Amino acid sequence: MDKGEWLNQVQEDILEPERPICDPHHHLWDHLNVPGLKGSRYLVDELLADIGSGHNVVSTVFVECAAMYRADGPEALKPVGETEFVNGVAAMFASGSYGEVRACAGIVSFADLTLGAEVGSILDAHIAASRRFRGIRHASGWDASDAVRNSHTNPTQHLLGEAAFRKGFAELGKRGLSFDAWLYHPQIPELTGLARAFPDTTIIFDHFGGPLGIGPYVGKREEIYQQWRKDVAALAQCENVYAKIGGIQMPINGFGFHKRERPATSDAIAAAAGRYYRHAIDCFGAERCMFESNFPVDKASCSYAVLWNAFKKLVADASEAEKSWLFHDAAATAYRLNGGT
Repeated sequence: MDKGEWLNQVQEDILEPERPICDPHHHLWDHLNVPGLKGSRYLVDELLADIGSGHNVVSTVFVECAAMYRADGPEALKPVGETEFVNGVAAMFASGSYGEVRACAGIVSFADLTLGAEVGSILDAHIAASRRFRGIRHASGWDASDAVRNSHTNPTQHLLGEAAFRKGFAELGKRGLSFDAWLYHPQIPELTGLARAFPDTTIIFDHFGGPLGIGPYVGKREEIYQQWRKDVAALAQCENVYAKIGGIQMPINGFGFHKRERPATSDAIAAAAGRYYRHAIDCFGAERCMFESNFPVDKASCSYAVLWNAFKKLVADASEAEKSWLFHDAAATAYRLNGGT
């Protein structure tokens, strides 16, 4: 059974189909010649199929995934190719050829912050490449276990606290750019330290801080959750931090949806991970929380339509104002999307 057939086993009626959504976290790639990933493709056709599957997605934000880097030129400038590539995709959607949705209305790319102050010229190159460029993600996910894959940036253990990294980070604030933080749950206090050191720079906390459930973390979910609760509550005290609530259906989170005979239903997602969503919203408030798809990564567990149904079920009792923040306005505000279009 191929991936599409597996996902199609679960079909659900779309809840609140008119509700405007800004999906603030998805990727685009074509791993045509990448060892171990050959044939993995997620480009315009695949994105359109997902965002057009029933929910009212009006805009999206692309987040870096080392796609389409420049093949030539200085090493530090090669990631600018990703911004150039995604800006072209955004222009396709801005033409209206695919309807009213404005995919990639915001672009989050990569720049090596360990370059220190020298990274300023790289950020300026991203800015020049696209008016949609909003910030960078320099992933810092690190774990001592070989069972946990470290981030594609090959980070050091305590990257967020290193002097060179912080000198580079300072260049973001000078340009009004944001920082997406991707890390694992033991590292959340390090992000809190960074947020406190740079209170005027917007930080977006990706995927709940990556609560791990594989390798040495198997069988420790309750213990991990209790510490995670405390660490997230402390991070939420930093008013410059927004939380992306989603991205917890990945294999590394240990729920095992990807191994099942049938993909997850919206009820299954809400039951397994609902407490993470509720705690984040309680701590950050709806104004600083944004639902995210993390597609196609979370597509390993469920379809796009099912995932957003789960989100809607999780906040069924929320006020209309809260729902507007969670599904659209927080993302549009954090990424300065001029209303999300």
